[in-house]
Amino acid sequence: MAKEPGTTDGAPEELSDLRTLKALAQPRRQQMLQHLTAHGPATSATLARALGLNTGATSYHLRELARYGFVEETGDAGHGRERWWRAIPGDRRFPPRSKQSAETRLVMDELNHLSYAADLKLFEQLQREGGAGPGEWADAFPYSRGTIRLTLPELREFFEEYIALLNRYKRPEAETPADARTVLTRLLAFPAPEPTDDPTAPAMTTSPPAPSSEPEATP
Repeated sequence: MAKEPGTTDGAPEELSDLRTLKALAQPRRQQMLQHLTAHGPATSATLARALGLNTGATSYHLRELARYGFVEETGDAGHGRERWWRAIPGDRRFPPRSKQSAETRLVMDELNHLSYAADLKLFEQLQREGGAGPGEWADAFPYSRGTIRLTLPELREFFEEYIALLNRYKRPEAETPADARTVLTRLLAFPAPEPTDDPTAPAMTTSPPAPSSEPEATP
């Protein structure tokens, strides 16, 4: 049974199959998934116009994404033979880096690069062009940047609590207020590089820590 948009069954799914990861780490498919996630269901023609592609390409990529469980047809009747597609929600996770094969690691590096670059580009575009719209939504750019000292088990617990917080605010479309908007959330956490006394080691720069243990944030 297909999940209702905006809901998940709560069970994490690890994407460890290399073919699935390769299918996902395709630039145009990443663009299409981001569009479906941010703007809701679309046809291949809608995606083609929005992303500057041709309908043959978007139709092919939609079929491939559906093959690996990332999108599905909505089942809504369109005009003529028009098919509407939506992103399938879910708690999808990647295998730990220490357990990735060399080939998987290359694919994951490319996927991460595409994702981070697309997120940063969209964030900068929205701020530059006022894409969030007038009124109160113009201030809808909360930002937090800080440092904390954690053990590895604590970091894993931190991540699970973040996922639980996201799921707490997810709800079926029928229960979503009319003035709600899709908000893109991202979490990026990583250990600071260890200091080294080796003068031949490449320099690694880090931003200065926040002046206190509280995260640096804008409301």
